[in-house]
Amino acid sequence: MRGGIELSTQKNVSEQQLQTQFTYIDAVARLNGGKCPKAYTHTFGCQQNEADTERIRGMLHEMGYEMTDSTEEADFILFNTCAVREHAEDRAFGNIGALSHLKKKRPDVVIALCGCMAQQEKNVEKIKKSYPQVNLLFGTHALWRFPSLLYRVLTDRKRVFDIGGEDDIAEGLPVLRAKGAKAWLSIMYGCNNFCTYCIVPYVRGRERSRYPEEIEKELRELVAAGYREITLLGQNVNSYGKDLGIDVDFSDLLRRLNAVPGDFWLRFMTSHPKDASPKLFSAMAECDKVAKQLHLPFQSGSDEILRRMNRRYTAEHYKSLIADAREKMPDITLSSDIIVGFPGETDEDFEQTLRLVQDTRFDLLFTFLYSPRTGTPAASYEDNASPQDKQRRFERLLKTQDDIVAEKQAAYQGKTLRLLVDGAAKGPDYPYTARTEGNLLVCVRGENIQIGEFIQAEIEKTSLRCLFAVKKS
Repeated sequence: MRGGIELSTQKNVSEQQLQTQFTYIDAVARLNGGKCPKAYTHTFGCQQNEADTERIRGMLHEMGYEMTDSTEEADFILFNTCAVREHAEDRAFGNIGALSHLKKKRPDVVIALCGCMAQQEKNVEKIKKSYPQVNLLFGTHALWRFPSLLYRVLTDRKRVFDIGGEDDIAEGLPVLRAKGAKAWLSIMYGCNNFCTYCIVPYVRGRERSRYPEEIEKELRELVAAGYREITLLGQNVNSYGKDLGIDVDFSDLLRRLNAVPGDFWLRFMTSHPKDASPKLFSAMAECDKVAKQLHLPFQSGSDEILRRMNRRYTAEHYKSLIADAREKMPDITLSSDIIVGFPGETDEDFEQTLRLVQDTRFDLLFTFLYSPRTGTPAASYEDNASPQDKQRRFERLLKTQDDIVAEKQAAYQGKTLRLLVDGAAKGPDYPYTARTEGNLLVCVRGENIQIGEFIQAEIEKTSLRCLFAVKKS
């Protein structure tokens, strides 16, 4: 036990190994000599990256660092990177490159890079050769070893690069979360699906699930700390538990967590259609704290494109899942991901995607133009469609979805909804932001509103991206 944090053994990371890292935390704190150095962190990519950064911030806090929002005053700068799309990598490299002037002015500042992008050999070599300002680079498997890596940088005054390690789970790492109503809760790591366009299995490793008692313990701590919306994270939460050797799947986990006392919402992401099931939808419908919201990426409405993507379901199977979910939860809010312009996609393939969108009528879509990732099978696929063809399809998809959303949003006019107030809005007329159970954005006005509370509010106007409401007394 250290600082109220209980160490436990899980998978390949032993209590002794974790205790060694806490020894390095103490050592770095002593190197600071009683001073209070400042640390800046920036996260690119998904919610799992955000959760990882929270653990890095927790370790930095234990080492005596104070967090800052300014790179100019930071003694330690870290970028947690994403490799899912080329744009995310370009932004990360751009931010790192911009620090070269700061490094010349303040050579003692430590600049670090971690995350999915840092796990790839090609990027390691690029950083070594072209970005000498980077002192520390570590991959997704080395996150729990961060204290010892930083200690080496500070004492040896040499660059440290580490992308080694196994597919480990480390319980008991300190966490420094943002204040507010929302929190992330990782239930598993890695991915076994190997979709042909996706780099995640190569940089995050194979699926490994946390034990349900560890997850429940963390949830209880979050609820006790005042968090009111907890999102369960995994690359494919629907396959939770398959590697544990115990008779517990994701539906069982939801029921267990739903029994934790308190007033809160449980969300989860991301789900894979091949592992979604009627059992899952029944658990969602019957658990009062599980939000009636489902993010279920379908990526393409064409069976041929789905086959080439290695998604292992058909468009008809996907639609049957949605029908079952809606039968059990008529008011469920649905969102999905779509890739436009996957290699080999024809106009007819795209029309099938468009028809699925029109038939399903999603509340929210995350749409992307295909971005080839070096090291994935799809990067070598022949692609005959022109950029102009892909952009034309993309714009048609956006227009179709906007029309659907406008109609669905307008239907909320005059309804009274339960909302979770989660932040401050930019405009003075509606000074607070909130979310519906279905995760729709609402701007709210009214008396005596507090961030982190549930309220009843009446929707008084709507727009394409936001609902506007007044708190009911």
